[in-house]
Amino acid sequence: MEIQIDPHTLERAEERGTNETEIKDVILSGFSIPAKYSRIGKAKVYDFEQNRHNKYYEHKRVEVFYLLEGDKIITVTVYVFYGKWEV
Repeated sequence: MEIQIDPHTLERAEERGTNETEIKDVILSGFSIPAKYSRIGKAKVYDFEQNRHNKYYEHKRVEVFYLLEGDKIITVTVYVFYGKWEV
């Protein structure tokens, strides 16, 4: 299935600390999360072990919301949260 990453998603990814590779990885191997408006949501926790905005975080959780149109996955947006999760 083709994954089409919307320009809006890429803009948000850059602002929030993720990239196209992680977005595709979340879609293909992440776990399902609730989503609104007939969208599909998936998330995945990554080891981060870095500083972001002068604060250290062990993990980052990337959440991707997307639509299915025929045989295409079209992203709507991406969120990134920093903290510590049980992996």
